Amino acid sequence: MDQPGLDPQAHQAALLGLARINEFTRSAACFFPAIRRLARQAPTRRLRLLDVACGGGDTVRAICRMGQREGIDLEVHGCDISAQAVAVASAAARAEGLEAQIFQADAIGAPLPSGYHLITTSLFLHHLIEPDAETLLRSMAAATLDQLLVHDLIRSHQDLLLTWIGTRLLSRSPIVQIDGPLSVGGAFRLDEVARLATAAGLAGAQITRFWPERFLLSWRRDALST
Repeated sequence: MDQPGLDPQAHQAALLGLARINEFTRSAACFFPAIRRLARQAPTRRLRLLDVACGGGDTVRAICRMGQREGIDLEVHGCDISAQAVAVASAAARAEGLEAQIFQADAIGAPLPSGYHLITTSLFLHHLIEPDAETLLRSMAAATLDQLLVHDLIRSHQDLLLTWIGTRLLSRSPIVQIDGPLSVGGAFRLDEVARLATAAGLAGAQITRFWPERFLLSWRRDALST
């Protein structure tokens, strides 16, 4: 899916396929506890959130819906390097009547915009080589006011099997069916994620494992003072 010159219709079909898989695995739900905690800490403020490498925007939309459902005042933004992904994500948010700002940005080549209480990224880290992954973590930490969350695959034989089966059951896109197993091969083991967090200066970062062979890396700015 990262291939330059990819046919726009094929790209859109792949983004829709990934959205279906993410919905089935409830990928966005791993961010909800942190959103609730930050909302409780300052119930009168508008909570600003940025989802990095948002793709087709399914995580952005899920977070918007969660905010509406639970009465949390959220300002949700998403960014992606792909103009096609930005267009798809923006159109999908408008179709649902959701207030979400999607913009184009290179999360590795330039600093992320600041002023967000929570910065998230989902299923992006495995696309990166180690130096770029470390750059991303440093950039997210520098930009966030409170917390960052990274959700991604775990490289394992079990995840390879689950991904091979899932991409074929939940998507007809050949891009998704090819990219899924390749993504597992490019993912990090948990010990490698821990080393990346240490190298990026994320003191006090926590890594939790959950089904189906996923992890959540969480770092809070107040961890620096503890």
